[in-house]
Amino acid sequence: MIGDVCKTHGHQSLWPFGRLARQTSNSVSPEKSGAFSSLIRGLKKSVARVIFGLASSICLISFSPAYAAGSNSPFLVPQSSISAPAGFSGLCSKYSWVCASTGQARMSDGALLRLAKDVNDKVNRQTPTIEDRVQYGRDEHWALPTARGGDCEDFVLLKKKTLIEHGVPSSNLLIATVLDRRLQSHAVLVLRTSKGDLVLDNLNKQIRPWKKTGYTFLKLQNPASLGRWHAVLAGGVINESPTASK
Repeated sequence: MIGDVCKTHGHQSLWPFGRLARQTSNSVSPEKSGAFSSLIRGLKKSVARVIFGLASSICLISFSPAYAAGSNSPFLVPQSSISAPAGFSGLCSKYSWVCASTGQARMSDGALLRLAKDVNDKVNRQTPTIEDRVQYGRDEHWALPTARGGDCEDFVLLKKKTLIEHGVPSSNLLIATVLDRRLQSHAVLVLRTSKGDLVLDNLNKQIRPWKKTGYTFLKLQNPASLGRWHAVLAGGVINESPTASK
């Protein structure tokens, strides 16, 4: 299922066009290579249209007030309930803090942002990146990083755990699955503040509002019930999907 697998730079993509383009670029002339690149761009747009059409047809996205508000909101707006990512199964039992509600700490947005930046920088700097298949011999093993490191979901879990230990409420720390700017599956931690949702990302040292990441947000933990998930379908290729005026 889309968004269930963490893939970072150089890893397998849900969208195989990048790998296909690399394989072809060494075997064709510059003129043909340029034409092939144009074809790849066209294919990406076509697949984006397919995703948009499917999402609309199953009522995950609709031209409803909630969706219209979500497109412009500083917060990620849920569209409907949805199944959790495959790797999330059993995680609430393994790590109770992933799904347990914690108390509200008295912290200004400024202090919260400074804390989040420190945690994001430290985890990104100190944790090596390693794929699940290399470390565990299989895909979709969500866990805290080991001495060997972890993949994107593992980075997210460590950041969430650390911020909870520093007094940030768990309901303000939401795991999200996305497509990154390369249209590869990825996971990030969403920090919910009074002014909007910010993103902690192992691919970027900056903490940015969700709309400025360029990511396509697919699934998000339900803040009212952290063992459940919402479909959000916002940003990225969703915002770029064709309309009747295009």
